[in-house]
Amino acid sequence: MADQEFENERREDIARMAADEGFSAKTLDWLAQAQERRYSYQFDWMGLPIIQYPQDIVAMQELVWSLKPDLIIETGIARGGSVIFYASLLELNAMCGGPGDAIVVAVDIDIRAQNRQAIEAHPMAHRLDLIEGSSIDPDVISQIREKVAGRRSVLVCLDSNHTHDHVLEELRAYGPLVTHNSYVVVFDTLIETLPDTAIGDRPWGPGDNPMTAVHSYLQEDDHFEIDHARHTKLQITVARNGYLKRVG
Repeated sequence: MADQEFENERREDIARMAADEGFSAKTLDWLAQAQERRYSYQFDWMGLPIIQYPQDIVAMQELVWSLKPDLIIETGIARGGSVIFYASLLELNAMCGGPGDAIVVAVDIDIRAQNRQAIEAHPMAHRLDLIEGSSIDPDVISQIREKVAGRRSVLVCLDSNHTHDHVLEELRAYGPLVTHNSYVVVFDTLIETLPDTAIGDRPWGPGDNPMTAVHSYLQEDDHFEIDHARHTKLQITVARNGYLKRVG
């Protein structure tokens, strides 16, 4: 079977999933229960907790391989698994002819001492640049803009404070740094569909979360569009409507 035939079949499969409301409803029900059971907290990447769904991990691998970015910006470091994940993908890309100088610039308002120690001791640490501070602080944004200068392909991942206002400010700050045909990926848009029991005592929830921020941002900036095929084929994802491709 020709490669193009296979790709056509996959597109048709995704279209059928998108049209199947019953399938989507079952997925959302499972996701709500999974969040209550802290499903995303159970996985590691190269020894550190990544706190992501395996499906989104695969999706990000696909993006990093296809885009060959020489800079990935991530907001939210937590226990370090995600920054090590992105660094390892850049390392693999470099081994396969990708940019040898590619790095991850990651920012968190509080990089706890034990987490920083584990990250900086990791074999992938040479591809990391950690910044402690709020991702929407003008000084932090200025530092990151300086690091973007001269870069050819920039991918942005937003996964810090999940309130509407915070994520919208992140999108306004970092969206313009994304290069053409690359992405800003907004994690935890899933919050919009979750019951209160799955959210707990957090300052975000339905009506105030990354998904509402995405829709507000798209109304004020026409450089991005939602890549619906990404979340449709994943189904189990925390980033439904959060894979935003720069098209302008």
